[in-house]
Amino acid sequence: MKTPTMKNGALALIVTLFLTGCATTTTTTGGAVGVDRQQTMLVSAAEVNRAAEKAYTQTIGEARAKGLLDRNPAQVQRVRTIAGRLIPTTGVFRPDAPSWRWETHVITSKELNAWCMPGGKIAVYTALMEQLGLSDDELAAVMGHEIAHALREHGREKAGQAAGMDVAAAIGGVLIGSYYGVDPSLGQNVLGTVGDLAFMRPNSRAMEQEADRVGIELVARAGYNPHASISLWEKMARASGNGVPQWLSTHPSHESRIADLRVYADRVDPLYKAAQRNN
Repeated sequence: MKTPTMKNGALALIVTLFLTGCATTTTTTGGAVGVDRQQTMLVSAAEVNRAAEKAYTQTIGEARAKGLLDRNPAQVQRVRTIAGRLIPTTGVFRPDAPSWRWETHVITSKELNAWCMPGGKIAVYTALMEQLGLSDDELAAVMGHEIAHALREHGREKAGQAAGMDVAAAIGGVLIGSYYGVDPSLGQNVLGTVGDLAFMRPNSRAMEQEADRVGIELVARAGYNPHASISLWEKMARASGNGVPQWLSTHPSHESRIADLRVYADRVDPLYKAAQRNN
């Protein structure tokens, strides 16, 4: 029979192994917007990139098989022209990024969506252009935001957080099982739910804010009007209605997001004006 001391020692060892596995890194420089949060990565970049490549290949393949990939040449050219201006600016945040194997596609869909997977795999859905009637500046704001997620490796960070929550939940289950005589899986289930609300969602909002700020600088440096980010999210707000309360959302509320974008659009406006003069 194990004593409480032995249980404490085993638990301490688990916690120590978990904490020493946390690797803090800097994925990007701060840029003019000053995004310099240190990130904890529990999953390797290679592992995430492999998974992303597989998901990307499957998604593009399915869209192609259904005749939904790059159907409108004018839309494809428009999106790729914007990408061609945004991609060189990524070097401000990551010197390696401009040489990524970038790809840009347009997927026919009624969903208001766009994404950029690790390594620079971009997809823009037609609803953004057709339903919202976005200008080039507003479309650049969408794409800059998604590119910023890839630069900051938010997908990798979230994967690590999920792995970390699994470990933390297991630790919680051991504690409850050892000291209260209940099924350890109960502790895991409880912490999995509460932990998601307490830790995962606020971090996700932070990632969205970082992507907004980095993205708005990419847009300005590429010669697109950074203030278009504001009109973009005003359109998104009208399209989505009131949405859910901010504290239960993985994204900031439209009001707080727009207020933050106003501040940072003003901050990067000199970069936009400089880019305009150089074009």
